[in-house]
Amino acid sequence: MRLKIILMKNLSDQQKGSLLAFIAVFFITPDSLFVRLSNIDTWGMLFYRGAIPFFVVLTGLLIFYKKNFFKVLFSMGIHGIFYALIFSITNITFIISIQNTNVANTLVMIAMAPMLSAVLGGIFLKEMPDKKTWAAIIITFAAAVYIFYDSMQLGNFFGDLFGLITALGLAIGAVIVRSAKNKDLVPAAVIGKLMVAIFAVSFVESFELIETDIIIVPLMCVMCVALPFVLVTIAPRFISAAEVNLFFLLETIIGPVWVWLFINEQPTLETIQGGSIIILTIAIHSFLKIKNS
Repeated sequence: MRLKIILMKNLSDQQKGSLLAFIAVFFITPDSLFVRLSNIDTWGMLFYRGAIPFFVVLTGLLIFYKKNFFKVLFSMGIHGIFYALIFSITNITFIISIQNTNVANTLVMIAMAPMLSAVLGGIFLKEMPDKKTWAAIIITFAAAVYIFYDSMQLGNFFGDLFGLITALGLAIGAVIVRSAKNKDLVPAAVIGKLMVAIFAVSFVESFELIETDIIIVPLMCVMCVALPFVLVTIAPRFISAAEVNLFFLLETIIGPVWVWLFINEQPTLETIQGGSIIILTIAIHSFLKIKNS
């Protein structure tokens, strides 16, 4: 552990943020598969995805901060309140999207988060996008409209819409963290998880986990939810909100592969075409930004 801390100290802010974001998204990639493999209903899923990460991360924070936990909690101010609210909404919309459209569609919508972050960062943080970024925003938006049109024909529009709302929530959350980079907003994310569990508990028909859910649900909540959301909350303190969300491209690419390999859920041709345009556009944009810097 001490060696890891020393190594992190020797890294630049760019390297720290990139490493944290990469590890977070790597653990998130099988999340959609676990959601598909589980037999639990939507509200039960939301309850456990809120309650288990809440207790796991809260325990870690209490051990880390000890007596200073409540001081850190109340020092977050208005940023913490808004982040907790946005974080809880995003968690809910993600599950609704996954269960109402193809996994690939949801993840392609989420891939738009970097471009949305760039727009919001320009409006609220005065980190104005350059011409290349605006071009990427226009192209990704057009590709998303193309996917939406296809989904309307297949009856998946509702799920795709909530996927886009999830992307917007991720973008807003990243901008909030970026604007409060000197504050630790992980406790706010913990409160957000508690809000999800409280919201869902009234609608849960049964809390019983049967068969493979006994393993799948806790594993998903810890590995794909608890650990990643801590890292994603910390990463924007070191790199821009748009850069953090760029790493979600990994989930867009790898997530549908997991689902295809295990349950043979294949995306439509239009999703593949539109998704490829979005991923390629953001990848080229990222490469040009790194090259220029």
